[in-house]
Amino acid sequence: MKKHLWLIVVCLVAFVAGYSINSKAISDTGFRVAVVDVQSLISKSSQVSALKAEQQKKVDEMKATVDKARQEIAKETDPAKINQLEEKYRNEINNQKVALDNDYNTKLMQIDSNIKSIVVQKAKEMKYNIVLPKNMVLYGGDDITAEVSKTVK
Repeated sequence: MKKHLWLIVVCLVAFVAGYSINSKAISDTGFRVAVVDVQSLISKSSQVSALKAEQQKKVDEMKATVDKARQEIAKETDPAKINQLEEKYRNEINNQKVALDNDYNTKLMQIDSNIKSIVVQKAKEMKYNIVLPKNMVLYGGDDITAEVSKTVK
């Protein structure tokens, strides 16, 4: 009977010790979470500012094409020529718009990729496990926006 009692006590002590050590090992992982204000990074980016200026210039060129088309169509009196001019300028403006949209989206994706790579690089340097957008986090996380914005051009 004494042997069984000692065996139960030893098993109980081993179980409690093992559970305590395991609990400590799991709870002390050193898991670090950072947050980044992506909108702030985008608004401060000189690349985005340059892209917006370039986009506005191209939009102004499209407006000039529309104005030129209106003037030419207003001068014309023959209905057949009016239809030809309308079709010509409609195609030209649509082609300009498609090219403008494609160029803008391509450059925006490159800028986005650049910003993401900078965020990943900074997070690794600062030993963070996860980086989340600030607008998606209600509470917690270290804000590393200032450190990342120093590197973003």
